[in-house]
Amino acid sequence: MSFVTLGALLVALLVGAPVAAHLLRRRRAEERPFPPARLVPPTPPTARRRSLLEDRALFATRAVSVLALAVLGATPLLRCSHLALSRRAGASVALAIVVDDSLSMRARPGAGGVERAGPARFERALTAARELAGGLAPVDAAALVLAGAPARVALASTTNLTAVTEALAAVTPSDRATDLDGALDLARDLLRGLPQSDKRIVLLSDLADGSPGAPPISGTPDIATWVPLEELEAAGEDCGIVRADRSSQKARIRVVCTAASTAAPGPDPAAAERDGGAAAPAASAAGASAAAGRSLEVRAGDAVLGKVALDPALRAEELTIDLPSGAPEFLLAVLTGGDAIAEDDRAPIISAGGPLSIAVVVDPATTHVETGGPPPLEQALSALDLDAQIRPLPSVPEHADELAAHAGLIVDDAPGFTPEVRRSLAAWVERGGVALLTLGQRAAAAPLGAGFEPLVPGVVRWSASPAPGLDPATAGWLGPSAAGLADVAPRGRATLGAEASEGAEVLARWTDGAPFLVRRPLGRGVVLFMTLPLSTEESDVALRPAFLSLLDGFVGAARARGGARRLAAGETGTFDGYHDVKVERVRVDRGQGPAGREALPVVEVDRRLRVSPPLAGLYELTLDGERSTRVVSVPEREIDLRPRRVAESARAAELGGMSASIDGSPYVALLLLALLAAELLLRALGGRREPAEAPAS
Repeated sequence: MSFVTLGALLVALLVGAPVAAHLLRRRRAEERPFPPARLVPPTPPTARRRSLLEDRALFATRAVSVLALAVLGATPLLRCSHLALSRRAGASVALAIVVDDSLSMRARPGAGGVERAGPARFERALTAARELAGGLAPVDAAALVLAGAPARVALASTTNLTAVTEALAAVTPSDRATDLDGALDLARDLLRGLPQSDKRIVLLSDLADGSPGAPPISGTPDIATWVPLEELEAAGEDCGIVRADRSSQKARIRVVCTAASTAAPGPDPAAAERDGGAAAPAASAAGASAAAGRSLEVRAGDAVLGKVALDPALRAEELTIDLPSGAPEFLLAVLTGGDAIAEDDRAPIISAGGPLSIAVVVDPATTHVETGGPPPLEQALSALDLDAQIRPLPSVPEHADELAAHAGLIVDDAPGFTPEVRRSLAAWVERGGVALLTLGQRAAAAPLGAGFEPLVPGVVRWSASPAPGLDPATAGWLGPSAAGLADVAPRGRATLGAEASEGAEVLARWTDGAPFLVRRPLGRGVVLFMTLPLSTEESDVALRPAFLSLLDGFVGAARARGGARRLAAGETGTFDGYHDVKVERVRVDRGQGPAGREALPVVEVDRRLRVSPPLAGLYELTLDGERSTRVVSVPEREIDLRPRRVAESARAAELGGMSASIDGSPYVALLLLALLAAELLLRALGGRREPAEAPAS
């Protein structure tokens, strides 16, 4: 409040003037002798109540008038502002509101990045969204998109403004990562085709999507993008626990620290590491202030079972803490001190929190690398950084119990499987396992009694490739990189009978229509088989980007089918083959242990049961009566608080801004006129009563 506004409101102190006027109005009555009064005995004098008000109605009217004058004087100076769009000549608007509901939006703005008691950025963004929705006209259209990964449509374009208000009321914060590009693409798709000529996207986000070096956020020629609130822009320092596992008497906890306030936007840290780590020193220096003076503790209730101090220069590190014998089952990993986001400073530690296990059976003699090192398959899996443990095996296990520890299995050009191995593999896949088989010359030369059924029905044959290259139009499962396989020219390829494709889905074909990649469901699991081996002597498929897309899809399938013991917040878990699925989040008391359960909705999409946990923590699953435990962790890239850049066109003043929401001057003036009329009426009535009372006085 400014000094001028305060001075205008001080006029209200003049409300004491009517009080003084009414008190001074009573004067001492003129005394006149009354002869008969001498015959009456005198009465002892009593205190006169000279301070009472004579006409309370008139006094109240005058007091309210003075207060109304004070309000009238201050009203032009008061501004209760709200976010509003600027319309082009009053035309209707098609608006898509993008609200960021990711983990970083839980931060509370404050100096130094330390958590504050004020509202979080998410709450401010939601308030701004409500203000924009409140300013829409009945002819406007609005849509709501949530930018937490994966980006989702909360409300399709509609002119029902009540539905917009209800959709905003249902939005809650989450621990997801940020997907700004996906959210903006969804918003543009919702606006295209609408009759309104003025189409706009309003982005309410802290812009921290883990890619500060990405192109600036801007609009398109037909759809403008507006980023109105600079106060939401990410800043500050944060450390978070992204993984907490327990094995034997040791707790292994991964801690990631960043400091956005001192790190200028630049290349993506992950990309910089792949390019030689040029950006690592700057990021490390930024993380120093976030970790300085803090420590990592393992707690059982209020008791601290282990503790280790954080390195002030820590950026990302896996710390190990020894646990005492007899430690309880439920433990918490806790970061001491404070930072920008409190929700990622603690995580449950359980044995079920390990990464995804992928078993790999590759013959190094056929897939060796001339420069040395592991086979290309293992190098590709490591380069993808899919949070999976790669377990090289000399051969496929013969017992299902040995396969139970793995969620995925990759076998390169095996010379068939014995009946025992086939039974074990089929039983493992039917329980939810995911297998990837590559078929080459050795697979076609399987010895007597060996084969691939029921994983791959029919006979595998090997011959020269009659038509080189794949048809990219049939390889959508491999993404944009499928176009790079159009010129593949292998020495030979495997051919399959028609029975191999029956009841299966062909994910990619050769240019002559023959299957290249096939996905075959089996019980709760799935088998993928490819008609080329991974040997670099047969083809260069293993060296192409499309092969990385294939491995990424394979690991994603293993993770989605319940094989992952740990998911990132927002990832979707799929439970194929199960009929009764129940997922409950175990609420954890801030200082103790489990404090209740909260059921999550399980939805069916394309006859597949799916669940997408939005919050990090401990989850209990009941799958057809079998109970198991899963952990949902914080996405590591969400701790990077360096914001994306914004183009100047997305901050343009003509798109909108803050607008005054109240101007009560006309209403106060009308009130004053009514009070003046009331005062005149009361004075007129009072004047009529005084002559009638005069003889008595």
